[in-house]
Amino acid sequence: MTNTPDITDGNTPPRNGGHRPKVVNERALLDFGRTGQERLADSVTGFAGSMSFVYVHVAWFAFWILLNQGAFGTQMIFDPFPYGLLTMVVSLEAIFLSTFVMISQNRDTRRQNVRADLDYETTVRSEVWSAHIGRQLGIDPAAIEVDVRAILRRDGTPPS
Repeated sequence: MTNTPDITDGNTPPRNGGHRPKVVNERALLDFGRTGQERLADSVTGFAGSMSFVYVHVAWFAFWILLNQGAFGTQMIFDPFPYGLLTMVVSLEAIFLSTFVMISQNRDTRRQNVRADLDYETTVRSEVWSAHIGRQLGIDPAAIEVDVRAILRRDGTPPS
């Protein structure tokens, strides 16, 4: 295997003075601290957002309505029209599903915040490395910044 600045065969030290870049996978980082409750919420939310969920509910509603319209005999009717029990069950289901969705969204928000922090760190590292490399090549960083601001103004992006 050919050595590159950050990849070695495991026996040869890296040629860049021992520096190994810090790479963080935000999914692995957040999955590590995930509780059983969060896994349950993600599973429920994943199922509730699927076509299988829709099919199960279509079958369930059709069976409920047919049963309570007397299609299987009048002695089987337990929730006559306007289906008050069905309404209550569906309302409770909606309450629980919305809670599971909010739990999953909160976790996704935490993941997005971690990703934004990692993106910012990467941007800062790139900026610092670019400035150092530019200085070593004899490029004036101030002149480059003037060009960057001119391009941003031309494109309508407000310079920071």
